[in-house]
Amino acid sequence: MSSPKRRIETDVMKMLMSDYEVTLVNGSMQEFYVRFKGPEETPFQGGVWKIHVELPDQYPYKSPSIGFTNRIFHPNIDELSGSVCLDVINQTWSPMFDMINIFEVFLPQLLRYPNPTDPLNGEAAALLMREPKAYDTKVKEYVAKYASKDAADDDDEPSSDDDEMSSAGSFDSDDEPAGQMEV
Repeated sequence: MSSPKRRIETDVMKMLMSDYEVTLVNGSMQEFYVRFKGPEETPFQGGVWKIHVELPDQYPYKSPSIGFTNRIFHPNIDELSGSVCLDVINQTWSPMFDMINIFEVFLPQLLRYPNPTDPLNGEAAALLMREPKAYDTKVKEYVAKYASKDAADDDDEPSSDDDEMSSAGSFDSDDEPAGQMEV
């Protein structure tokens, strides 16, 4: 049995060597940002989100927490805090999964198949159920406004974090990212 620390290093190295753009926070392998692109053939296509990831000391036995730093319109993602409602992952998380699974399977599936019956964003859920075409339109508006490559890049200014964040519509403070959720 390998130690959680070794497993964290292995999983993060896999992410760093993948096609994903990964930025470690203060050189720590337990906190980093990953650039995530919206899945093809969905209203999220063309969007780029910066995902904040924190790995608990007990990883992989305890699931990572993830959150979107730039805004997204989706029934299972809180629009302001970026927290993700992924009960599926929380309940079925297994040490067999790794970080790549989250970005190649879990998040694309979440964006492709939203669950409006268990919403974190009631407005998105209601719109998806009542007017799916209007929902798609609003998702595309958010992608254009908040998830362009430039919008995700704006987030990278370390000193003016708060200004950039609020202009991107996020209300996280520097101390503790609001609403980071277990995945």
